[in-house]
Amino acid sequence: MAAEALITGNCEPEFEAVGEAFRENFAERDEIGAAVSVVVGSRTVVDLWGGWMDRGRSSPWREDAIVNVWSVGKPFLAVSLFQLIDAGKVELEAPVARYWPEFAQAGKESITVRQVLNHSCGLPAIGKPLPAGFMLTSWEGMVEAIAEQEPWWEPGTRFGYHVNTFGFLVGELIRRVDGRRYGAYVREEIAEKHGIDFLAGFGPEHDARVAEWVAYVAPPDEPSQRPWLDQDPATLSGVDLARYMAYRNPAPLPGTDMNSRVWRAAEYPATNPHSNARAVARFYGALATGGMLDTGRLVSSESIERANTIESDGEDAMLMRPNRFGLGFQLTIPGVRPLGPGPRAFGHYGNGAVLGFADPDAGIGFAYVCNRAGRSWRDPRNIALVDALYAASGQPAPVPTG
Repeated sequence: MAAEALITGNCEPEFEAVGEAFRENFAERDEIGAAVSVVVGSRTVVDLWGGWMDRGRSSPWREDAIVNVWSVGKPFLAVSLFQLIDAGKVELEAPVARYWPEFAQAGKESITVRQVLNHSCGLPAIGKPLPAGFMLTSWEGMVEAIAEQEPWWEPGTRFGYHVNTFGFLVGELIRRVDGRRYGAYVREEIAEKHGIDFLAGFGPEHDARVAEWVAYVAPPDEPSQRPWLDQDPATLSGVDLARYMAYRNPAPLPGTDMNSRVWRAAEYPATNPHSNARAVARFYGALATGGMLDTGRLVSSESIERANTIESDGEDAMLMRPNRFGLGFQLTIPGVRPLGPGPRAFGHYGNGAVLGFADPDAGIGFAYVCNRAGRSWRDPRNIALVDALYAASGQPAPVPTG
């Protein structure tokens, strides 16, 4: 019989419902290791961690543990770019090619920075076959391939989740304008400057505090979350092919996985950043309250308003289900994919149930991270925590969905 998970940290009494839901995730929802954090105003009211760093349940979750947060890293890209917009170095309506001249190839000369941020630029995948693991081993090769790629649809006419290319698109824009690679930029301008533990590529000095990622094993009767990956790409064309290639090109690098040194070292900023709940909640706490932290301004309130205004809404061309984006952020969809009951909540889900969001109406920053993958759309663990948070704060829980 496995040992009972040790839960550590702090939870203010009025938010004990969140602590109870967190404990129930271990007792009833097969949690291995996880952390949850909630900031209200400028006050951290929940900061809990527990369970184990490894699938064998032998190493307790550390207070300073970090874990792959997947697409929860996309808003960090967006805020990094908004910092350059705030500084007057980038314009939202400007063509990307103004800053990245090679990008103008293949009919992309009119694609704007805004269209990149709202997932409507038509570049969710690379059509030409790429070497295995290319996204982990060649930044220059990936951005060259994107520059050469013809849009899969007319930019601005529809939107589709740029699951992996988003990081290279925004990251290269930052590099062209600022001169720093994204890993250095986010480390210096967000992590170190504002006390937010977030890494986009790192060396072995952090390996001891990285929680092992445990892949999701779906029950036999559960429908595939990505049924298009079961198709034969030789029979596909257009957006149907892009949907497949977004997840399958390039193929994985043999001998590596999400726990390998190659994966952790790579600058793959839409997909492999590492952080923890405390850091992500601090980030979103600032976004929920106008962009300020005790360390200074993270981003302007004007940029937060732009990020939190609906830009893309309806059926996502890549995911084939409802989705809603502002600029670089997913927005709440009541009754479909709510981020709590707040009508202006915004944030991002990540692969395997990780989640971070800001609720500006309630002044809440929320984050949940884990090391056992689950359902990426909405997972019972993050649903339970969010529902408990709003029950504790006296607001109605979001409308439940499957």
